[in-house]
Amino acid sequence: MAEAVVVAATRSPIGRAGKGSLAAVRPDDLARSVVEATLAQVPQLDPLSIEDIIAGYTQPNGETDYNIARNLAVELGWDTVPGTTVTRYCASSLQSTRMAAHAIRAGEADAVLSVGVESVSQHALAFPGLLPDTRHPMFVEAEALAAGETGTDRWRDPRSTGRVPQLFLGMGRTAENVASLLGISRAEQDEYALSSQQRTAAALARRFFDAEITPVPGADGVLVHRDDSPRPATTLADLAALPPAFRPDGTVTAGNCCPLNDGAAALLVLSDSRAAELGVRPLARIVATGVSALSPEIMGLGPVAASRAALARAGLSIAELDLVEINEAFAVQVIGSARALGIDPDRLNVNGGAIALGHPFGMTGARMLVTLLHSLAERQGRYGLATMCVGGGQGMAMIIERLT
Repeated sequence: MAEAVVVAATRSPIGRAGKGSLAAVRPDDLARSVVEATLAQVPQLDPLSIEDIIAGYTQPNGETDYNIARNLAVELGWDTVPGTTVTRYCASSLQSTRMAAHAIRAGEADAVLSVGVESVSQHALAFPGLLPDTRHPMFVEAEALAAGETGTDRWRDPRSTGRVPQLFLGMGRTAENVASLLGISRAEQDEYALSSQQRTAAALARRFFDAEITPVPGADGVLVHRDDSPRPATTLADLAALPPAFRPDGTVTAGNCCPLNDGAAALLVLSDSRAAELGVRPLARIVATGVSALSPEIMGLGPVAASRAALARAGLSIAELDLVEINEAFAVQVIGSARALGIDPDRLNVNGGAIALGHPFGMTGARMLVTLLHSLAERQGRYGLATMCVGGGQGMAMIIERLT
């Protein structure tokens, strides 16, 4: 069976949604920039020999409607290169990379491009007044329950009878459920958020992210080089002063969860034989993946079962992983998942994560892989795990092995 190897990868800077450096940039243009930069790393590959482009995007609409992957191929002049767009919400581009690996292992492709892109700024333009209310009526009560509008703001255990499913419950409210379930305090969440900011600040100080970021044109044509969201001057007092964001007496705030963002990332995945034919030394091998599902009301714990599934397929233990990236949608879900898996804090999100960098939903899975590749190289590690929770009650994980 062919091995699926990553031979090139890069990402754009991450902009703040609605007001940041990439807010007015079309998502397909953003994706095009990172695709061109990724392929420039492997000049011996004829782009027309790419057998598929698989793009992860959470909510295709507006400027990203009509299959952004195929749009991207046509925009680049690759009329004979097919493309498909997939969504697994926040894990969309982890899923697109997984599908690339599956195609290669099945012997049905030798070169696949995985792309992740999201413009939350464009969501804001596309949604207001344009789309009907698509929520199922049974979810209305669920949202009222979680918001404390029915006389209680307490989450009901998913094993209890008469539970109202909360599939489309706001993600912040599910984070509060995890805090309640596991007894994770506001102070713990704020301390974790501060650590994320500090680790990102340290990475910025030594210019760690320069190697993984491709500068992209902003709407004014001026190149954007850096992420918008990090706040290196953040203090614990600053975080403690923020009000709860989702429940009046809650623990989740704007400081201990991720902001809303725009960005794109891409990875070129080849079969090991194609890489050898081209004389390309692979960056990493995709070892194993895992997906999981659980109650939508505690979706933040999705990384636990997904990571265990990937580890079992890889024949590895947590102790054998050199580095782990858990997406920082919320500090509380990272804390809860890391504790359940027994992850050493010194190997977890060593250069910060989404709380500081940002979380452009469809981009994030690919962004985490790009960062993990560079983090493993910097520390001379061998195995790395990227995992994340997924809205609707899922988890996803991928294990890679550094080869350079």
